[in-house]
Amino acid sequence: MGQGLWRVARNQQLQHQGYSGQGYLTREHGRRTATNNVSNTSHRKQAQGGIDIYHLLKTRKSKEQGGFINLEMLPPELSFTILSYLNATDLCLASCVWQDLANDELLWQGLCKSTWGHCSIYNKNPPLGFSFRKLYMQLDEGSLTFNANPDEGVNYFMSKGILDDSPKEIAKFIFCTRTLNWKKLRIYLDERRDVLDDLVTLHNFRNQFLPNALREFFRHIHAPEERGEYLETLITKFSHRFCACNPDLMRELGLSPDAVYVLCYSLILLSIDLTSPHVKNKMSKREFIRNTRRAAQNISEDFVGHLYDNIYLIGHVAA
Repeated sequence: MGQGLWRVARNQQLQHQGYSGQGYLTREHGRRTATNNVSNTSHRKQAQGGIDIYHLLKTRKSKEQGGFINLEMLPPELSFTILSYLNATDLCLASCVWQDLANDELLWQGLCKSTWGHCSIYNKNPPLGFSFRKLYMQLDEGSLTFNANPDEGVNYFMSKGILDDSPKEIAKFIFCTRTLNWKKLRIYLDERRDVLDDLVTLHNFRNQFLPNALREFFRHIHAPEERGEYLETLITKFSHRFCACNPDLMRELGLSPDAVYVLCYSLILLSIDLTSPHVKNKMSKREFIRNTRRAAQNISEDFVGHLYDNIYLIGHVAA
């Protein structure tokens, strides 16, 4: 701090002595030996550093005198674009300065739909006194409630008119929301199989390679930690949905939902085998092809080999 202030003072002194862009003129004309040239170079660098700090402080001071840019003086489109980069907390703080701009319904509507992509209330005529800012607070409160108790969270959304009491509407809400705790969501879907059915149908696996489609499926509907009836249900529903999305491919490969079910289980076991540090002897590609074709004989060897390569290169299907 002291050195910086010294450079500012030194800079002002140099300006009075005739500083120029090429250097500065000293008053001691007799000292031009080689040693003094090195010394002058060092002083020149110090002076240049002082000049930078001086101009920086001068510019900052002028900005402080002028104040921050007043967004209300800008075109509304530009002001809304700037404010659209803020999250809910910062937008509330901005409303203390620019109340009319930061409380605009378009900004809060964008925040709501970017966080909760689907709500039943979006497609209804808004009630009297409706506000997207208030809706954002309710959605945030409902999400926190869901992450503590899924049933209470869903009931909260319904009580506020945000969601309709329909498995399809609840499934769309879950599909388009990323703020829900996946462990609580897994428990809720295990209990609400009607919602799970509609949630599966929202996935489109058309023209996707089987392991990649399985990864996308488990990103939305997280697999249980242990094998059991729920995992079998998920794989069964995925197999039927994958076949429904790719009828031409299924005919070409001669695959049925049962064959896809077998392949999915094989991919999960292979993922564990290749990615687990506890498995020392990894399954080879030849072994995977042999074991898989024993369970599903109509599958071509090349297709099964591509499945192995995908897991080997990309990783677990349910990570």
